[in-house]
Amino acid sequence: MQTHLADFIRDTPEGREAEDILRKCVHCGFCTATCPTYQLLGDELDGPRGRIYLIKQVLEGQPATEKTRLHLDRCLTCRACETTCPSGVEYGRLADIGRHVVEQQVPRTGADRLMRMALREFVPRSGLFGAALAVGRWVRPLLPRGLAAKVLHAPPAGVWPAPRHARRMIVLAGCVQPAMRPVINAAAARVLDRIGISLVEQQGAGCCGAVKFHLQDQDGGRDDARRNIDAWWPAIAAGGVEAIVVTASGCGVQVKDYGHLLKADPDYAVKAARVAELARDVAEVVSAEADKLKVVLAVRSVTRPPRRIAFHAPCSLQHGQRIRGTVEELLTAAGFELVPVRDAHLCCGSAGTYSLLQPELARRLRDEKLSALQEGGSECIVSANVGCIEHLSSAAALPIRHWIELIDENVTKPT
Repeated sequence: MQTHLADFIRDTPEGREAEDILRKCVHCGFCTATCPTYQLLGDELDGPRGRIYLIKQVLEGQPATEKTRLHLDRCLTCRACETTCPSGVEYGRLADIGRHVVEQQVPRTGADRLMRMALREFVPRSGLFGAALAVGRWVRPLLPRGLAAKVLHAPPAGVWPAPRHARRMIVLAGCVQPAMRPVINAAAARVLDRIGISLVEQQGAGCCGAVKFHLQDQDGGRDDARRNIDAWWPAIAAGGVEAIVVTASGCGVQVKDYGHLLKADPDYAVKAARVAELARDVAEVVSAEADKLKVVLAVRSVTRPPRRIAFHAPCSLQHGQRIRGTVEELLTAAGFELVPVRDAHLCCGSAGTYSLLQPELARRLRDEKLSALQEGGSECIVSANVGCIEHLSSAAALPIRHWIELIDENVTKPT
């Protein structure tokens, strides 16, 4: 694709990156076949190819409009288009650049502006979010049906093993997961403890930065990344940390991108690159240590009948981190029977704050995903991202859990 970027962005780091990405696009349209919003709406401008043209026009100097912003807002940033692109177009990074420019040219007003501001300031604060969620659970019978469906009770976390192993990894606590699903990190800690790794949280770390960054407070998102790096760095510098474990795949994408996000920061570039290098989804960690679990999992698989489960692979896992098949192999080894899931590559509609900002599209995507997950006769649905779990749980007929919970029960509980 030929480009003629405008003076305001041509010689900036963002402009050079955008130009490199745009020139890879060959207009083939393969991306439209895997784009959830294009499948729903059938509008070229609600598919990756159309959005790339919109971004290109803005970067070449054509003024953005509210219509431009609307089509970019409807994008889930699921990155399924990247998986199918034969030219390697990094659409997600181009979308971040384009949205930031459009946001500056077409500022938001009214309720839309207030909603996004509230989400940026409220969701990343885990203490505030947890307190509000506790109040919401207490008054849940009085809430409107749609809101009550999002205020679910949290399963108990259970025991978190005390650090006792020479091998140690840090786990990202995150912002909403400690309040919504504290059992996830605790289950991961129990599984890793069983294979000789102590999992610890570091004081001072919190939101990965994705919430602010993708709501166009990119400076705030980078500040969140710096705060986490500061919290983790003393342990990393001391040489006792093997990995930064992330149990929410959406957060994993962001942490693995710290090196890119802070590459121009002279004080943090080296540290950010090291943190990104250490970042691992919990599936990568457990898979690497699978030999130590193999005997236990084999025993469990022959001492109880297999349970039929459906695995929802979050977009952030299969498209963002490009981790495919790993969780499925672990669950199969643990004695679970995985049922086939139709259109497994398509997004469930959660996408961070998307389900709150684009509720109608998110609802349609959720209902279609649940239909696919529940039609195979599964007893339970498992996923790898807290946002997807909560979004799907708001309308599911089956229980929805994080896959590490099932591994935890299989490894640590008696037969």
